[in-house]
Amino acid sequence: MNDPLQHHFLGNPVEHWLYALAWAVGGWLMGKLLYWGSSTVLKRLAARTATRLDDLLIVALRGPLVALVTLISIYLAYHQLELPAKVDLWVERVIKVATVLAMTWLLARLVDALVEEYLIPRARREETVVVKSQLVPVVRSSMKVLVWGLGLVLALNNAGYNVGALLAGIGIGGLAMAMAAKDTVANIFGGVTVFADKPFEVGERIRVAGYDGMVQEIGIRSTRIRTLEGPIVVVPNFKFTDSVLENVSQQASFRVRHELGLIYETPPEKVEEALRILNTLVDEHQHVLEPDRVASFTAFKDYSLNILFVYYVRKDADLFATQTRMHLELMRRFATAGLEFAYPTQVEYSRGN
Repeated sequence: MNDPLQHHFLGNPVEHWLYALAWAVGGWLMGKLLYWGSSTVLKRLAARTATRLDDLLIVALRGPLVALVTLISIYLAYHQLELPAKVDLWVERVIKVATVLAMTWLLARLVDALVEEYLIPRARREETVVVKSQLVPVVRSSMKVLVWGLGLVLALNNAGYNVGALLAGIGIGGLAMAMAAKDTVANIFGGVTVFADKPFEVGERIRVAGYDGMVQEIGIRSTRIRTLEGPIVVVPNFKFTDSVLENVSQQASFRVRHELGLIYETPPEKVEEALRILNTLVDEHQHVLEPDRVASFTAFKDYSLNILFVYYVRKDADLFATQTRMHLELMRRFATAGLEFAYPTQVEYSRGN
């Protein structure tokens, strides 16, 4: 009597087909069980721990793990059968590619969970816009692209493609794109440098590339500064890496420098009186640092006697209000003392016949 299980179908006994089906269905059920267990039992256990990382890992990794278990069961089911060499080669490649993609999915989810646990909470504690709204999404997306890019390269390699030639072509294309977008890349690296070094923050006054003003917004490509004159200028971030940057807000005090010119008719006694007036102004003003000042007769200019006047305004004072009061009082006292400021003049002498 013939055994039905020994009948052949597509070159394999029915018994082997049943074994293969059992492996495939068993793997599918095992995946379902694993998904249910991670969604209920493991999730409740993770909720009792102090850390949030295990909760994120359970949610993130259960899908890729189920896929891997299913692929393993399909692989074991396939090995219960004997198929032609061409079919065997094709199926082997498909399983290898699927396994690499599942592993890439697993790694991408793992990296994303680590970013969610460690990088994002730190970014929320930062006060800069570049960290909260721009840099973190860029870093997160870049890491995903990197992981999936490597995974796709490995998958293509397992599929039998010449990855070396593909990478060479991508490298040449990438080089061409990098040359075309070099300014954008330089600005992005400049933004990363601003985030890493923190030479300034939003709300601080800086001087860079000939601009002086308050930082309004820091972006990944550019930074907006409201100049002291009023308009907002957009400064490319690469300027912060190849230019000298001065953070005025982080100075211990604000330096004010003037070159005052008196007319040549001013006698020496009056010049000495002018120097006394300047020193007295510094001594009397509460918002000016008393020890730090320069009041010196420095030069004989073309049309003036020059006095260098330098003083320092305290950091906690209003710079512009202090300057205004100092300069108005200087003008009043000079006028009272009969001291005249010089302006460009030219004297012509003519000799008669």
